[in-house]
Amino acid sequence: MNSLFQLISLRNAANLKNLAGPILVVMILAMMVLPLPPFLLDILFTFNISLSVIVLMLSINTTKPLEFSSFPAVILITTLLRLSLNVASARVVLLRGHEGEDAAGKVIGSFGHFLVGGNYTIGIVVFIILVIINFYVITHGAHRIAQVGARFTLDAMPGKQMAIDADLNSGLIGEDEAKRRRAELSQEADFFGAMDGAAAFVVRDAMAGVMVMLINIIGGLIVGVLQHGLDIGVAAKTYTLLTIGDGLVAQIPSLMISTAAGLMVARVGADENVSQQFLTQLFTNPQILLLVAIIIGGLGIVPGMPHFPFILIAGSMALLSYFRNRIAAAAKIPAPAPEAPVQETQEVSWDDVAAVDVLSLDVGYRLISLVDKAQDGDLLKRIKGIRKKFAQDIGFLPPSVHIRDNLELKPNGYRISLNGVEVGSGDVYPGMHLAINPGRVTGTLPGAVTKDPAFGLPAVWIESALREQAQIHGYTVVDASTVVATHLNHLIHKHASELLGREELQKLLDHISRDIPKLVEDLTPKLVPLSVVQKVLQNLLDEDIPIRDMRSILETMIDQGARTQDVDELTMYVRARLSRSIAQQIAPKANEIQVIAIDPKLEKILLQAVQTGAGTEPAIEPGLMDSLIREAGSVVENQERMGISPVLLVPSQLRMLLSKFLRRTIPQLKVLSHTEVPDTKSIKVTAVLGGRA
Repeated sequence: MNSLFQLISLRNAANLKNLAGPILVVMILAMMVLPLPPFLLDILFTFNISLSVIVLMLSINTTKPLEFSSFPAVILITTLLRLSLNVASARVVLLRGHEGEDAAGKVIGSFGHFLVGGNYTIGIVVFIILVIINFYVITHGAHRIAQVGARFTLDAMPGKQMAIDADLNSGLIGEDEAKRRRAELSQEADFFGAMDGAAAFVVRDAMAGVMVMLINIIGGLIVGVLQHGLDIGVAAKTYTLLTIGDGLVAQIPSLMISTAAGLMVARVGADENVSQQFLTQLFTNPQILLLVAIIIGGLGIVPGMPHFPFILIAGSMALLSYFRNRIAAAAKIPAPAPEAPVQETQEVSWDDVAAVDVLSLDVGYRLISLVDKAQDGDLLKRIKGIRKKFAQDIGFLPPSVHIRDNLELKPNGYRISLNGVEVGSGDVYPGMHLAINPGRVTGTLPGAVTKDPAFGLPAVWIESALREQAQIHGYTVVDASTVVATHLNHLIHKHASELLGREELQKLLDHISRDIPKLVEDLTPKLVPLSVVQKVLQNLLDEDIPIRDMRSILETMIDQGARTQDVDELTMYVRARLSRSIAQQIAPKANEIQVIAIDPKLEKILLQAVQTGAGTEPAIEPGLMDSLIREAGSVVENQERMGISPVLLVPSQLRMLLSKFLRRTIPQLKVLSHTEVPDTKSIKVTAVLGGRA
C-alpha cells in the first residue's frame, strides 16, 4: 500500500512539473488583460526582482553555459513577465493615480519616492541613465557577443567533431563517451544559437521601457487633468513619480537579466565560475599589486587629493602583494628529501641482467607530469584505453607498456621502443596544445611550427588560449597527452605482428579454449605447430587484417593443415575464409569494390616467374619489378586523388608475391586475390596496372 501511495505521489509530482510551464505562461498573459489589485502587484514585483537575482547568481556561479541550458527560455519568460507587469501597473496608475503616491502599491510608491527623493525631475534623469546603461552598453554588448559566439561555435564544430573522432579511433574514449561529447557539442551550438535570438528580447525590452514611461506620463496628465480635475502641477508630479517608480521597478530586474546574459556568453574557460576566475586571475600577481599600490599611493600624497581613500586602497594592495609573495615563496620550497638508507654491497648476480621490454615509453623530466597521477597526469589512463581498444579491434591483448623517465632525453622529448629498439620519438609541451592541419584550414596560428609525430601532418604548438580559435580555423587540436597516446596507438597498430609473440599467442589460445576447446585441441600441437600458427597470424596482421574471428581461422587451418604446413598457403586459405571481413574493411558501405586490375601480359610474365621459381624466390627481372613499383605508385596516387581506396586485384598465385614487394613502398595499397572477393560484392575496374610494361 505504501509503495502504491509513493507511486501515485511520484506521478502527481511529474504531472505538476509538466503543468508548471503552461500555467505560468497563461498567468503572465492573463495579467495583461485582468485588472490586479495593488497588493497583488506588490507581491508580483517583489517576485520579479527575486527571480532576476536568482538568474544573476546562477549565471555567476555556473562554470559552463550548458549548466544553465534553459537560460534563453528564462530570458523570454522573464521579459514577458516584466511586460505583463508593466501593462498591469500602467492600468492601476492611470485608474487610481489621482488617489496619491501609494495608489499603485507600496513597491512602486517606494521606488518613486525614496529612491529618487520624491523629485520627479531626478527620477526621470535616473531612469534615463539606467535605460542608457542597460540598452546601449549591457544589452547591446551581450547581443553582439551572443551573435559572434553563435557564429564561432558553429564554425568550430567540424574541428571539435574531428577531435572527438580522433580520440575515439585512438581508443582514448569509448562509444558512450563519444556520443556524450557529440551531444554536448550539439547542445552548445543550440544554446548559443538560442542566445543569439533571446538577446534580441532583452534589447527590445529596454527600448519598450522608455516608450512605456512616455506613454504613462502623457496618459496620466490627460487622465488626471481632464477626468479627475487635478491641477496640472499636481498631476505632473503624482503621475510622473508613479511612472518613474513603475519604470525603475521594471528596469532594475531588466538590468540584472541583461548582466546575466552578458556573463553567460562572455565567459572563457569551463573549469571555474566567474567569481573564481575574477579572484584567481585579477589578484594573484604580487608584482602587479605592488605596482598598483605605488601608483595609487603616489596619487594619494598629491596636494589637493583626498588622502585617506587613496592611502587606504594603496595600503590594502601592498598588504595583499606581501601575502601573495609569501604564499608563492612557500610553494617553491621543496620538501626535505628522506635520507637514503645505507645498503650493504651485494655480489653481482643474474638478477642484474635486465630483460628487454617488449614495449617501452621513455619520457624527459618535463613530461613526468603526464604520467604522474598526483599531478593530474592522464597518460597512463589513456594507454590503458589504447590497449583495450586494440584488443577489441585487432583480437589480442598487446604487451604492457613500461614507462620510465630518462635523463638522456631532451626535457620535453619522449621515445617509444619495441624490443629495446626505438620505433618513434617526438617532443611535446605540457600545458600547450598541438593544432594539426588536416589539409583544409582557413587561417594561420602563432606558435612553434612542427609536424604531427604520428602521421607527419603539418602542425603548430599553440597556447591553450588559442584552442577555440584554432578549431574555428579547422585545425584538429589535441593536448600533449593525446599527442603521445596517438603516436603510441599508431605504432602499436603498425607493429601489431611483432607484438604477437609466442607468449601472447599461447595466452590467446588459452583464452579461446574456454569457449571452443575442441578446435584448439585439434589444431596444435597435434596438427600444426605453434610456430606455424604464429606466422600465419602475423601474416594477417602485417596486412592490417584483424584476427578477432579466431573460430574461422582455426577451422580453416584444421581443414588444410593435414595437406600442407606451408605458411603462405595456409595464409591464402585463411584469407579466403575471411573474405567477407576483408571486403567489409575495404568497402564497408558499398556493394561494389573498385579495384586496379593487372595487365594480362604482365600477369602471364609474373605467373611464369612464380612457377619457374617454385620452392625458391621467384625469378623476376629487377628492372621489371622497379618499373612495376613506379607505375603502381602513380596509379595509387591517381586513385587517392579521386577519393578511391587503392585495391589491386590479382590471381591467388601472385597475391603474396606482389603484396610483399609493393607493401614496402606503397603501404596504403591493398592486394586482393580473386578468391578473396565475396559473392556479395561486385567488382569495378578503375585502372589497369602494367599496360605500359
